[in-house]
Amino acid sequence: MRKVVIGLGGLLIVAGLGFFGLAPGYVERSMNKVVPIPLPAVSAATRALHAKLAIADMHADTMLWKRDLLRRANQGQVDLPRLQAGNVALQIFSSVSKTPKGQNYDANSGDTDNITALMVAEGAPPRTWGSLLERSLWHAAKLHRYAAASKGAFRVIEAPAELDQLLADRAAGKRVVGGMMSVEGLQDIEGNIANLDRLYAAGVRMAGLAHFFDNDIAGSMHGVKKGGLTPLGRQVVRRMEAMGMVVDIAHASHAAVAEVIKIAHRPIVSSHGGVQAVCKVNRNLTDDEIRGIAGTGGVIGIGYWDAAICGTDPRMTAAAIAHVRDLVGIDYVGLGSDFDGAVTTGFDASQLAVVTQALVDRGFSRDDIAKVMGGNVLRVLRAGMTPGHGTAG
Repeated sequence: MRKVVIGLGGLLIVAGLGFFGLAPGYVERSMNKVVPIPLPAVSAATRALHAKLAIADMHADTMLWKRDLLRRANQGQVDLPRLQAGNVALQIFSSVSKTPKGQNYDANSGDTDNITALMVAEGAPPRTWGSLLERSLWHAAKLHRYAAASKGAFRVIEAPAELDQLLADRAAGKRVVGGMMSVEGLQDIEGNIANLDRLYAAGVRMAGLAHFFDNDIAGSMHGVKKGGLTPLGRQVVRRMEAMGMVVDIAHASHAAVAEVIKIAHRPIVSSHGGVQAVCKVNRNLTDDEIRGIAGTGGVIGIGYWDAAICGTDPRMTAAAIAHVRDLVGIDYVGLGSDFDGAVTTGFDASQLAVVTQALVDRGFSRDDIAKVMGGNVLRVLRAGMTPGHGTAG
């Protein structure tokens, strides 16, 4: 009997190790896919132009997954080697703290959560299993650990001066990539505005108000009620502006977007998505919303996946970028890949020259391409990270 018990215990241990070791990778491989398509042929002239760009992308969910950012992976869309190969100067990484079961673009409640099981399977600290705040703090700590282990190849950016130093070092020939921390949905402050300070102290410099469900900050465009800002949400926006944290309206309901535009004193962003004029999906921005974001001096980040651009061809990304340019001007549009965010794309971070080529083929000037591929985002980040207008509410 004792041998049987020991044998069963051993089997449970092996099964447990298999679950913890294999499940997260299996889940990611099923969600973050690169499905090759015929891509634009990148000319030598475009490669030379691409190599001179300061590229900045506003959204990737890589911190959610259990793989080493510093090593090239055979899954997902982002890691440091692929960022280097794509000539990315700055990648903003988002913390996903909660997603609903049966997640869809139309209507989700906040009653269920997929991320708890992922935290357990990944071997995340037990404090993250029941706390959305601790999940985001853990994601931020992961980013800092990667920087510490990178031997100078990767650094975390938390201030305008650090951003400027990163760009100066790259201009001097250093092969360094910057990372900045964001969160996807402020449900992770758990109803307490003081927790914004804890996120800021951990390095978070951008935050989306809502994700795939309505929360106590704002309605989601994928929520049940899809309401506007709550009283706490209005306090949060003012507090974010005061402390130097960029307000991100991606996934927020159309009512919440309108309210943020009305009360904003700083540039706001839509970190990742598309525009309804090119791809009529409910999560994408209307022309009035594009005008409103531009009116704050902000930037619309255009993605590469089907629900953002109605395909995975970089030419469709270029078409959405062209619409924003034609509507409000070239200064208000940039990149928001949503890489590693449970999306299927036609290319990964190492192949970003195909986006540059799509813009070249569409007739964008070199100066305009430099703005789209990073200049506009870098401008907003410099302004947004500087404490300024707003109050603690």
